[in-house]
Amino acid sequence: MRPADVAGFALGSLKGYPLRSALTLLAMSIGVAAVVVLTSLGEAARRYVTGEFASLGTHLLIVVPGRSETAGAVPNVFVGQTPRDLTVADASALTRSGFVARVAPLSLGSAPVAWGGREREVPVLGSTAELLPLRRWTMAQGVFLPPGDPDRASAVCVLGTQVRRELFGPARALGEWVRIGDRRFRVIGVLASEGRSIGLDVEDMVVVPVASAQMLFNNPSLARILVEARSREAIPRAREAVQAILKARHQGEEDVTVIAQDAVLATFDRILGALTLTVGGIGAISLLVAGILVMNVMLVVVSQRRGEIGLLVALGATGRAIRVLFLAEAALLSLAGAAVGLFLGEGGSWALAQAYPRLPLGPPPWAAGAAVAVALATGLLFGVLPARRAARLDPVEALARR
Repeated sequence: MRPADVAGFALGSLKGYPLRSALTLLAMSIGVAAVVVLTSLGEAARRYVTGEFASLGTHLLIVVPGRSETAGAVPNVFVGQTPRDLTVADASALTRSGFVARVAPLSLGSAPVAWGGREREVPVLGSTAELLPLRRWTMAQGVFLPPGDPDRASAVCVLGTQVRRELFGPARALGEWVRIGDRRFRVIGVLASEGRSIGLDVEDMVVVPVASAQMLFNNPSLARILVEARSREAIPRAREAVQAILKARHQGEEDVTVIAQDAVLATFDRILGALTLTVGGIGAISLLVAGILVMNVMLVVVSQRRGEIGLLVALGATGRAIRVLFLAEAALLSLAGAAVGLFLGEGGSWALAQAYPRLPLGPPPWAAGAAVAVALATGLLFGVLPARRAARLDPVEALARR
């Protein structure tokens, strides 16, 4: 039997039972659409997170006090006990390395910020002028912290946009004096950046000079030091230099952990890639359900077409030819369902992209091919049993029951 005859027979069979064919095709298409939409969501999450990290700079090193090997995890810089504090002098010493482009010490705390009878508790970040280019932040109004000696305190501050809005409303903030804790600071700038950075909401924080923050919180130690390598290729040498400099300053003790941001990015990429595969696998379960439906429908078809099968065998069709005919019908149903499912999945992804424009929605390149392959494999797998049953029918008995 020629391939054209097999295809024509399978197509004719599907046209002969349009409702049955349509329901089977619908089940298969829903399975494929589920795979496409779920992998699209997983891929969007991966792209969004990695994009956010990449926008912060891919050659960034984060120095935190304490060794991860000691605690078996990343040191807790907020509440954990560390053998030795990081200081502003440590941060200044790191600038001696030729592989280091910028260094920004960070002092973190929380304090009430008040102006004109309005007050709220906000995170306060102490740092230097290097923080602005290092974190790729931009200014909406005014200027960032002025460059100068990091050990010298200055009564100036930069507000996040939300803090500015809640404290000042429509009033002008630049030049005004706000009270942070028990000290007064003059507002010299307002950040324009959004999102989260260093674990803080950029819109909902206040930045002051690091020496001022240490005086405000009565804490001379730093929460961490941000170090920008001169290039991505220079990261390993910059990391070695940072560890060597701090070891020399800490009497030979290796009591800090240096984290490379690209390593964090790669870790997130792997985690979210696995998540995408997982949700794709969950979607593939619906394809298995559709395959079982195909098998049930094909078994009914065998019962309904016993006479036709018997006539084919009586005319000389072999068991192999009968199996091929039924498997071709299952494959045709699977491929048609996959085509419709791809269309529905792409439409669903487009609708989600319109609803959530910030998410870079779109299925990964492998998703469409994998969904079609799984749909075809499922259809053929669950079509084997009906095909074998049809091939084993006795022609005389089949024609007698017609």
